[in-house]
Amino acid sequence: SSAEVRCSLCVVGIQALAEMNRWREVLSWVLQYYHVPEHLPPKVLELCILLYSQVREPQVMLEVGSSWLRDQTNKSLPEYGSLLELYLLHVLLPLGQFEGAEELVRGCDVFDSEQQLAFLETICESRCRWTQREEMDSADDEQQDGATETLLGALSQKLLTMLTLLRRALRSMSSHFCLLPYKKMLLATFLLYLVVVRLDPGTVLRCPIFKI
Repeated sequence: SSAEVRCSLCVVGIQALAEMNRWREVLSWVLQYYHVPEHLPPKVLELCILLYSQVREPQVMLEVGSSWLRDQTNKSLPEYGSLLELYLLHVLLPLGQFEGAEELVRGCDVFDSEQQLAFLETICESRCRWTQREEMDSADDEQQDGATETLLGALSQKLLTMLTLLRRALRSMSSHFCLLPYKKMLLATFLLYLVVVRLDPGTVLRCPIFKI
């Protein structure tokens, strides 16, 4: 049928875009033919979920998958249960959407009690791992902040020490220059200016002070 041909062509197109590293265009390209997420064939939705999960962009399929799974017509499809599981494991749990995952499992009629319990245990384990990872990241951030504060404290102490030594040196130089005669002090100032600014010696020697 034309629907099967269109689905097959979309599958080939998805694979081609992925091989050309143009995976960002896949979803928008597919929706050009099906217009709304609810009308996506199960095979096309499956490939999109797996593709964006593989490239670590599962959030792209968050709203699309939710819209497809809420559609009453799609709930009667034989692939609904497998797609719900795929959406749960590759989209919701990697994004930390645990409450939404629990709500989806409890409201699903295609799972029996044992399957629901197994999925709820999987969600609980994923939540625990997520919490542990957040605690470890928080501890690492605190350690980095502490190391940064220690380094800044050490640098501030060194800078304070250098400023103290510089102030003492300037004070000593100031007291020394106060004991010099005016002409010698002026000459020393020009020599210091020559050293710091690197003026042309010939130009400086033509200054009136060197003729005194």
